[in-house]
Amino acid sequence: MTSEELREALAVAVGDRSRVSDGDSERDLHASDISFHRPARPDVVVYATSTGDVSAVLALADGLGIPVTPFGAGSSLEGHVIPVAGGISLDLSRMDRILDLSPADLTATVQPGVPRSALERAAAEHGLFFPVDPGADATLGGMAATNAAGTTTVRFGKMRANVLALEAVLADGRVVRTGSRAPKTSAGYDLLGLFVGSEGTLGVITELTLRLQGIPEESVVLRLSFPDLESACRAAATIVAGGAGVTRAELLDAWTIASINSYSGTDLPAGPSLFVEASGSEGAVASDLDLVREIAASEGATDVVAERDPTARARLWAARHASAYASGAAVPGKKHRPTDICVPLSELAGAVAFAREQVDRRGLVAGIVGHAGDGNVHLSLHVDPDDPEELRASDELVDALVEDALARGGTSTGEHGIGLGKIHALEREHGDLLPLMHGIKELFDPNGIMNPGKVLARP
Repeated sequence: MTSEELREALAVAVGDRSRVSDGDSERDLHASDISFHRPARPDVVVYATSTGDVSAVLALADGLGIPVTPFGAGSSLEGHVIPVAGGISLDLSRMDRILDLSPADLTATVQPGVPRSALERAAAEHGLFFPVDPGADATLGGMAATNAAGTTTVRFGKMRANVLALEAVLADGRVVRTGSRAPKTSAGYDLLGLFVGSEGTLGVITELTLRLQGIPEESVVLRLSFPDLESACRAAATIVAGGAGVTRAELLDAWTIASINSYSGTDLPAGPSLFVEASGSEGAVASDLDLVREIAASEGATDVVAERDPTARARLWAARHASAYASGAAVPGKKHRPTDICVPLSELAGAVAFAREQVDRRGLVAGIVGHAGDGNVHLSLHVDPDDPEELRASDELVDALVEDALARGGTSTGEHGIGLGKIHALEREHGDLLPLMHGIKELFDPNGIMNPGKVLARP
């Protein structure tokens, strides 16, 4: 089938020629995410506005054996939305309606193209918020597809813990629903959990029912500086193990702090730091912060500042979320190659020390940040994709980090996902389970059209 014939067939399928494009600019916009991975153009872009559109596109594609790559905001970090096999980029950003918001049930039902910030604004009108905060203003469908996490995971968990139900379209166009608005279930296999984190390889999520939380009475952030990274890591682990009900516990190394100061115009002390937030009733917050201060002092904290003003807190978290852009601005001319691993809390200090030693030994440039409260270590690595030696060194670094994390009882990725960048890491971590994973893929997508080249290598 020629590109023109495919475009016309898709226009008939969705009933609107204006939502199907094979123009160069549209294809370029859907050829990459925000990572260093090489872009790859789709043959055609389709903008879905309903579950019916998605069903029609997948049924057509499956019958013709044409690859389909779902696309949301394009903010993924491991090449998830790059259509490496060409075919159709299925853009879900126009499916952006909040279908229901139920304060009594603490739930919201949304289409997949709703940005996280839009749900935040709508929920706030009812004194509620959605707790998963990856930093980027990703779409909620994309967040579910990658099982996104972020700064608040230590308290509220990842997307899988916050999705109650979903609707998805399978590769052949069938529409299925799993889960319910009930807070829990024991009915059958957990297909809901299977779809969340499947990275568009099993089907396309077209609707989500999500948990909401009440906005707490009080929130305070402690900004803590430490003499070295290891003491900051030990403090974070002890804070969580000690029972402090913190909402966030974020680690930033000295290089990242300096980059943030330069980029955001802040004046943070240039040393390894923790940003620790406690939320809840006034009494509970005071108790938690007393414990945090005591632990920080035992690890030699050199600076302890409490931010209570909402504007000051928002400014601090905005600076934290901008750390990737800040580190990129510090090394112009290079591409961002973020990577993450996750380890048990008792191994956090060792994993961070190993990461820094490996970066320095290879002469690479990288900042270290992390969701220290749940053992998730991130490297903001910057490389020149056209420099073979630097690229090889970065590959070796990522491999070393994965091997070290696995040896510590951890995982190859805490939240970025596998995508196309960590397929070999998944094989090292779960080699004995790969036949089962391939069996699941074959059951859901027998013709292999769903986001090929991601998560699993071809058998």
